[in-house]
Amino acid sequence: MPRPIGPLPGATVVLFLLSAGILSVRCQAPGDPAAPSTTAGPAVITLEEAIDRAEANEPAYATAVADSKVSALDRSLARGSLLPSVVYHNQALYTQANGLRNQAGQGASSQPAPRFIANNAVREYASQGSINETLGLAGMAGVRRANAAAAMAAAELEVSRRGLVAAVTGLFYGSLAAEHKLTVAERAHQEAVDFTKLTDEREEAREAAHADMVKAQLEEQQRQRDLEDARVTAEKARLELGVLLFNDPRTEFTLQAAEGAPPLPTREDVEQAAAKSNPELKSALAALGVSNAEVMAARAAYLPDLGLNFTYGIDAPQVAVNGPDGVRNLGYSAAITLDIPVWDWLSTEHRVKQSEIRRDAAKVALSATQRQLIARLDEAYSEAEAARAQLDSLDLSAATAAESLKLTKMRYSGGEATVLEVVDAQNAYVQAENAREDGRVRYEAARADLQTLTGTL
Repeated sequence: MPRPIGPLPGATVVLFLLSAGILSVRCQAPGDPAAPSTTAGPAVITLEEAIDRAEANEPAYATAVADSKVSALDRSLARGSLLPSVVYHNQALYTQANGLRNQAGQGASSQPAPRFIANNAVREYASQGSINETLGLAGMAGVRRANAAAAMAAAELEVSRRGLVAAVTGLFYGSLAAEHKLTVAERAHQEAVDFTKLTDEREEAREAAHADMVKAQLEEQQRQRDLEDARVTAEKARLELGVLLFNDPRTEFTLQAAEGAPPLPTREDVEQAAAKSNPELKSALAALGVSNAEVMAARAAYLPDLGLNFTYGIDAPQVAVNGPDGVRNLGYSAAITLDIPVWDWLSTEHRVKQSEIRRDAAKVALSATQRQLIARLDEAYSEAEAARAQLDSLDLSAATAAESLKLTKMRYSGGEATVLEVVDAQNAYVQAENAREDGRVRYEAARADLQTLTGTL
């Protein structure tokens, strides 16, 4: 006979309640609203978010960002070199005595003379603050060069960013088009399957020849192969885009794009924006500025440099403000140095010629950049304009092809069209759908190319 359960101790009750709670959590159904959801759907990626993610993951762009930041620090260093430097110098010096005594040190009585004549006493202590300043054209040229180099790095960063935007835009809409083409291939395959069934029914009803059935089967097999190719192409496009977006390129995501194609600005607006904001032109101008600063720095070697020094502190045989007999150890000294260049075996002249040669090359590069900008801008705008004009036509062609396929199948069902006409209509429909997707990619790629030139689209 089972014994009745007596009162449970407090600790046993707590363990029992905890176990019951754990079991209740484990027994919750996956669809129970009370159970916390640990799974989330695929990330929805817009073009703007794709660009942000690519900027954080693309190594070439990261290098451009690092170069720009380093150039900004170089500019700060160059400016700092024009300002006085302050050093707090401390030194204790011992020199072997030569056996004689002299009055060379700071003391009322004689002291041992050092063997090294450059030293003032056998024991010498220095604790001084020193301010140094060098004035010369080379320092100002260095600042000018650093400013130009920083501007050049900033322009190159913008070039890299806009190139990345163009690349991401192409991959984004290319992947989106591949997904749409996969949908078209799936629909075309299903259309081929339905047509095969229709042909089989008409053959059984003795309304179609067996040759029609064979043609329909061949078309279905081809659509199956096209579907497999479209699926592989879409997966490749997603992986290429995923490399720029995620740590794991296999991460599931869904692309979200705006409906319809955005309008194209006028040619005048594009030309004005390119003249003001083209990063390649800014980079070429900054490169010319760097060359001019290098010429200035090379010519600065013809001129003297003025050095200023002010020192305040102790340089005495004792580490004390006052020496023996009330001698004041704490004091200051000032020095002015003017170094005048006289002869350097034409090294300065040759450096000036080298810098002038590089400056002439920079001028040629700037002129070429300006000409290329004019040509590229005209080509890019013409491409974007033509692609934009064809979008409406491609939409109309896709709608017409769909309607033609529908009517052709109806005519075939009524015995008024041949199987070849149906197959041709199916092919025309698939081609029109794919051409519309290619047209959208072409237009977005053309807009991205304009963005690299203007940055306003």
